[in-house]
Amino acid sequence: MERHIVHCDLDTFFVSVERLQRPDLIGKPVLVGGSAGRGVVASCSYEARQFGVHSAMPMKQALQLCPEAILVRGDHDKYAQYSRMVTEIIAGSAPVFEKASIDEHYMDLTGMDKYFSCWKWARELRQKIIRETGLPISFGLSSGKTVSKIATGLAKPCGELYVVPGEEKTFLAPLPVKKIPMAGKQTVQKLARMGIHKIEAIQKIDVSVMERALGVHGVSLWKKANGLDDAPVVPHGERKSLSKEWTFEQDLSDQDQLQQYVKTMVDDLTFSLRREGRLCACVTLKMRYSNFETFTRQLTIPYSCSERVIAQKALELLQQAYKPGTKIRLIGIRLSELVSGSYQIDLFNDVLTDINLSKAMDGIRNKYGTELIRRGQRVQRSRKDDAQRVSA
Repeated sequence: MERHIVHCDLDTFFVSVERLQRPDLIGKPVLVGGSAGRGVVASCSYEARQFGVHSAMPMKQALQLCPEAILVRGDHDKYAQYSRMVTEIIAGSAPVFEKASIDEHYMDLTGMDKYFSCWKWARELRQKIIRETGLPISFGLSSGKTVSKIATGLAKPCGELYVVPGEEKTFLAPLPVKKIPMAGKQTVQKLARMGIHKIEAIQKIDVSVMERALGVHGVSLWKKANGLDDAPVVPHGERKSLSKEWTFEQDLSDQDQLQQYVKTMVDDLTFSLRREGRLCACVTLKMRYSNFETFTRQLTIPYSCSERVIAQKALELLQQAYKPGTKIRLIGIRLSELVSGSYQIDLFNDVLTDINLSKAMDGIRNKYGTELIRRGQRVQRSRKDDAQRVSA
């Protein structure tokens, strides 16, 4: 049976969400991300890209390339909300879909063409998403995930592209090797030294050449270059982790301050767990020193959503990572191995006043927002801090 795989991607997603709130940003170079001094570009408008700006670029460099750009601090809660809106629309229409990231999805429409044109269906779904969310979105349709993803990239901004089955090799041939999703910078450089710059060159050589040069990775690249991709669309599942991290405007070395950042992040994350009816069984600490050396360590815990229990483990990890006098650039907490469930009181460890306090604080947050109240000392959030990140 002929496969029909759709890949769709929300165009400059963070920027587009911000423009819904601020129409004055439309048509202007916009950068979404952290501070000008220490942050990176999370998303940038097409107007900014014309100056050579791209995602993951240091914000300082981006502003040097495009001084007139408007810097907007990210709001991941807001982006997650719009992402869920799009996912819900897709879930209500697509027979099988996979949420690949906060702003992109794959859909398997195989077999649908017996009853309805897959191309027409995808176009109508795209218009529905635009109409109901106000967000621009592009999609590619082909027989496999790789070609569809590449087609989406070529369809942008806010476009659509269909690669007819049997035309995959012809479509891919003139494109640069870097267009293959799994072709990283080092791989592209190695292929360039072999005289391979276009996908067509990979198509013309024997797979054994690619295997000798790049091993198993080379074989996979060769298959993708020839439009051979039977990777399945993995049905959408629930979120597997929650995380937050801060990149400091100035490196920190004070242990008390670091502890307070950890407590504040745990406070926010455990509130999210309880709001979603989730428990976690693994706590991970990430710490990046000023020399960019990164420490990552985790601890397993009984399933919990208690600030006190989780903060205790996170602070144990901080104690392991902390080196007196060492400058810290970034700190983050991730809660993983999430399951659905209500919080079970641990009679040996929990204090009733803590449980009642959590319930009271959750009620206030649900009514007035998460910024109004926190347990213990409040961490003063500088506008220069990098945006918090929530993983999906």
